[in-house]
Amino acid sequence: MKSTASITTPIYYVNDKPHIGHVFTTTVCDVWARAMRMQGRDTFFLTGTDEHGVKVEKSALAHGVTPQEWADRNAAEFRRVLQLFDLTNDDFIRTTEPRHEAQVQALVERLKAAGVLYKGAFEGWYDEGEENYLTETRAKESGYKSPVNGRPLVRAKEENWYFRLSAFAPRLMELFTSRPDFVRPEARRNEVLGRLREGLQDVPMTRTNFSWGIPMPGDQGHVIYVWIDALFNYITALGLGNDSTPKRHPYWPADFHVIGKEILWFHAVIWPALLMALEMPLPQCVFAHSFWIHEGQKMSKSLGNFIDLPAMEGYVSKYGLDAFRWFMVTRGPLDSTDTDFRALAFHETYVADLVNTVGNCSSRVTAMIAKTFDGVMPADSFAGGEWPARCATVVQAWQRHMQQFELGPAAAAAIGLLREVDGFINRTEPFKLAKDPSRRDEVSSILAQCAEAVRIAGILLEPFLPHRMKDLQSAIGDQAPTMDWESRVRWGGLKPGTRITKVALYPRLEAAVAG
Repeated sequence: MKSTASITTPIYYVNDKPHIGHVFTTTVCDVWARAMRMQGRDTFFLTGTDEHGVKVEKSALAHGVTPQEWADRNAAEFRRVLQLFDLTNDDFIRTTEPRHEAQVQALVERLKAAGVLYKGAFEGWYDEGEENYLTETRAKESGYKSPVNGRPLVRAKEENWYFRLSAFAPRLMELFTSRPDFVRPEARRNEVLGRLREGLQDVPMTRTNFSWGIPMPGDQGHVIYVWIDALFNYITALGLGNDSTPKRHPYWPADFHVIGKEILWFHAVIWPALLMALEMPLPQCVFAHSFWIHEGQKMSKSLGNFIDLPAMEGYVSKYGLDAFRWFMVTRGPLDSTDTDFRALAFHETYVADLVNTVGNCSSRVTAMIAKTFDGVMPADSFAGGEWPARCATVVQAWQRHMQQFELGPAAAAAIGLLREVDGFINRTEPFKLAKDPSRRDEVSSILAQCAEAVRIAGILLEPFLPHRMKDLQSAIGDQAPTMDWESRVRWGGLKPGTRITKVALYPRLEAAVAG
């Protein structure tokens, strides 16, 4: 395992307000980043905003402000969301920042010098909403409508600078053959492979139909295509465009670029080709998740059914931030299928996982110790029995899943340990044995084993449930956060005599109304 860990969200377009898609992507990245930090890895978690392009220019004009003012306003809202949801990013990059703009121009100059750029005219089908040209084949397959928003494509002709993407087709095919995990999930990889086999056309590097962008070096009137500009953020944040910020250089290549499936082509094909042209290492994995739908319907502006910021704040206000994070990660669309955000499903997940499992298990163990041993951690004369080996196995599985960005299985491993504790209590019935004074040592060992297993499960749940797990650690007198990872998860962290107080983590609530 390398000593550094690096994960990125896409940088979010400031033409729109934050919604559940933005929060979901950033939350799953946050879970992984927290898990890496816990294990002692030097971690870098990047997010930010994409602020150039014709859509920003038009929106600013419609609102009577400059493009920069419009970008400033919306970027501030995205920053607020990060604080609101306690997301632990290490940097927030904006494409209008001088540090980014200067490096993008330097990188484009390097591409020019490498001979992979040329100036030419192009006519084709243009998706105005996505600011992207489609091949004739793709345009025809989509009924000459945008495959993302369904709006009609327009026939456009421009003179631009172009990137020789077609020249990288053999190397890209080799990439997908030699590194089958470069794009995940597998269904997304297969999509890209299918398009690669259709052939590649060169892609525009510049635009001339608007001015809100980074100027093309040496060619007045051309601005760098917003998508090329945006992709470079992953290395400009690290200072790799002009060899600045050397302390950040070890974070490249990123372990994971986490994105929505609608921008997969840019990240899985255009971005690695640009890096190949620059002779820079490629990211380890592009992970393209699916979409949320809402109560059985696709989210859209026309339907007005987006899970927007006020709706998300409502769930957090009622159920708590841990509950929102848990639902995002364990029920979210991290695989190749879209996921329905239903109010009832949120409530049922909260009850089943957090109230009945995490909350109930920790409560009954701490309550029995408080009642039977006056809130003092009892001794375990059986040295843990089978629990040390079982917990070590769960920890190893959790680490393996986290390393591979398998967040659902990692969460299942952690909460599964608590379900095993519940089963152990049900079988051994320490609450009944405690009535017999002659079996006090047996009760002592049972409850000591339960408390220690709960402690370890709580550590594994920290990246998902960071707030309430702090309460659990406080209740069981766990000082482990000051220790290194291996010491924290090793059996025997709770010593006899440690003060234990009864804890209630997740209250029972009435179901939310769908909406």
